[in-house]
Amino acid sequence: MDQLQLDFGWRTALLGLIAVQIIALAIALVTASTRRTANRLLAGALLVIAGLLIPYAIGFAGAYDLWRGLTFAPFAIPLALGPLLYAYAHALQAGRLPRRMAWHMALPLAQFLYFGTCFLLPLDVKWAWYTGAHREVAAPVLDVLAMASLGAYAWAIGQVLKDYRRRLADARSDDDLFSARWLGRVRAAIVFGLLVEVGFWLWSALTGGIDYFQQAGLYFALGALGLYLGVSGWRHAVLPEVLVHEEAQGEDDAARIAPDWGAIAADFAARTRAEGWWREPALTLPRLARCLGTNSGRLSRAINLGLDVNFSTFVNGLRAEGVAEALAARRDTDLLDLAFEMGFASKASFNRAFQARYGLPPSRYRQQVSDPVFVSCDDDLRRANA
Repeated sequence: MDQLQLDFGWRTALLGLIAVQIIALAIALVTASTRRTANRLLAGALLVIAGLLIPYAIGFAGAYDLWRGLTFAPFAIPLALGPLLYAYAHALQAGRLPRRMAWHMALPLAQFLYFGTCFLLPLDVKWAWYTGAHREVAAPVLDVLAMASLGAYAWAIGQVLKDYRRRLADARSDDDLFSARWLGRVRAAIVFGLLVEVGFWLWSALTGGIDYFQQAGLYFALGALGLYLGVSGWRHAVLPEVLVHEEAQGEDDAARIAPDWGAIAADFAARTRAEGWWREPALTLPRLARCLGTNSGRLSRAINLGLDVNFSTFVNGLRAEGVAEALAARRDTDLLDLAFEMGFASKASFNRAFQARYGLPPSRYRQQVSDPVFVSCDDDLRRANA
């Protein structure tokens, strides 16, 4: 034992450096002045990733051989990663923690208490447990739970993402600029981590076990994942809220008696078209409601129930009409210039809205506009794609 000493090789140096960088990014997120709840949850997830790297960073240096008392030190709590990233996604979408957050953290807390209790055992008892029942039973169970947790929370974030996109389309006309790409990448990061972990687990199962050094790739991949989430999350930390969380406004009894949403929507649409409010690139549901002298809830129901479309489709349909009308008089004008003039936020949203409104791409529409046999499509706004 006296001859044992720490060996700070390249694995220890690289993993240690990555862990320090991830911790620094977590600190930066905690100090961000916007989106405090979401940023602190992402910081927590980054600290979990750093905690997963630390045992292997010091293990490659021989710390566990030199000080067996470090066995079971509760650095790594992988069961916390999925819940924290899910809570982060939920906070970005809803501006608050998910309900029953304590239940989501129950398994991670149990894992922490298990490691903490084992860590406090006498050294001989601890080592016997580690090399016996823990290695044979507890460790495989915890590995399976960690993989199942990542899979379940990747699915849950997919549901959050779906809801976020729906709410964006119901609240903003420029929803294409806020298409929740970052949330999609968070989910993809979890799936990537899960696939890497499953890959190493299958490698170990098929070969009868892999040693400590063969697992290095798993932890370098995990470190790369942590750096990506940290750097990208820090870049998104300063973005403003894109959805306004408004309190529901009350309505009198007369308003609750089966309104004719079709007539109400037709009036709102006619006024919006006539006043040209649809030209505002960042037009939102609350902004249009104020212009119309109504509230967001009534306008949203009128559009959804009276026109059978969401807010984004409604406004972008009017913009597509504006482009089509302008083409009749300005056939040589660049299509993208016309799109931006009419309020579209991007080329992609313009092409998609025009195709949905007229049933063909804008370039083909322009080609056919001068054709005497050209027949315009149905004037009804089409339902948004789910």
